[in-house]
Amino acid sequence: MQFAFFVTPTLIRLLAALGIIAAGLLVFCLANGFALARLRAHRPAFGSAESGKPVLLYFTTPTCAPCKTVQRPAIHRLQELAGDRLQIVEIDASLQPEVASQWGVLSVPTTFVIDATGAPRYVNHGVTSAEKLLDQFQHTF
Repeated sequence: MQFAFFVTPTLIRLLAALGIIAAGLLVFCLANGFALARLRAHRPAFGSAESGKPVLLYFTTPTCAPCKTVQRPAIHRLQELAGDRLQIVEIDASLQPEVASQWGVLSVPTTFVIDATGAPRYVNHGVTSAEKLLDQFQHTF
């Protein structure tokens, strides 16, 4: 008894959609990796930060609703969980567009996790949970 495998138009569309999703994820991961490598090589300034401590660099603007309602509470939660083991530097991208440009920030909120040596380790575009940020920081120690 032979089983015939028929390729239906629905199956073709499903495989095409999965291929597009996979390609998009690959491009996103490669772009983040390239951005972090560029930042590690040039290490742009970001204001006052204590040396020897990991930093959460947080780009925001006054008009960013998700920054105020979701990201800022997550950052406060992160501060509660991590205590004085890390510091948070907030930058208003509308007041310091040159700094945002140096860091490659195209939208807010954007956060960077920077290790104790000053090297960027993670970049998060959009809202990021306190748990994810804490996990990223734990990988910098």
